[in-house]
Amino acid sequence: MNNKFELLLLATGWGFTGTLDEFCNKSRKEGYNGIEVLWPREKNAQEELFAALKKYQLELGLLCAGFDSHYQKHFEEFVTMINDAATQTIQRPLYINCHSGRDYFSYEQNKTFIDHTIRLSAQTGITICHETHRSRILFAAPVARHYIDTIPELRITFDVSHWCNVSESLLDDQQETLDRTLLRVDHIHARIGHPEGPQVSDPGAPEWEPALNAHLRWWDQIVDAHRKANKRITILTEFGPPDYMPTLPYTREPLADQWAINVHMMQLLRKRYLP
Repeated sequence: MNNKFELLLLATGWGFTGTLDEFCNKSRKEGYNGIEVLWPREKNAQEELFAALKKYQLELGLLCAGFDSHYQKHFEEFVTMINDAATQTIQRPLYINCHSGRDYFSYEQNKTFIDHTIRLSAQTGITICHETHRSRILFAAPVARHYIDTIPELRITFDVSHWCNVSESLLDDQQETLDRTLLRVDHIHARIGHPEGPQVSDPGAPEWEPALNAHLRWWDQIVDAHRKANKRITILTEFGPPDYMPTLPYTREPLADQWAINVHMMQLLRKRYLP
């Protein structure tokens, strides 16, 4: 466990079209501290991942998930993946982020995912967080509030862009829920959402300034709390490819450069929090 404040910025492999080696090399050259990737199930893919991390001296954040539409199969799939990721001994992850459960599973079913990760985190000492993501357990602010209020050990990956989209607002009317949520956050997905979608076209564009400033205010509170508590905070810059990235009709040409936007966000956040 850390006993001092630390902020680490990670790159997303989502949308990167080159090889894993090229992704790690580019991430290192841009100044990222590490990468976040979905835990690979195949042994050869795991070996390739750890070799690239060692070669480029990068930290690791992991994503684990279930995908089946039926609860029992989904739960078993999730448990198998996260147990494997948490108990491998080659490189300890900074955290494990969970795409867990479904919005249509019952509270009792979804709670089994959280309960499992609480036990696993206690056993391994690894930070395990559940993401505020559409279609998953914490897909909307008022739904997440119930889990936060009833499960004190729940830790959160804060991707508030999804909540803005689901609630069709910048959440001005849900401040109490936000305040409670921010106290549980250990990992941030830094993408700017807006009332009509999970991703603005370009966070530097003036028309998106209100959305950008709202997200920065939330992130400021999280970082400030971790700084005061002498704890690590990790941030993934996670602007995505099409169809998260808006495109031109017919040609589907992206309206902006995904990689460049993520690097811009990384630099903005580093300057803001590590002056």
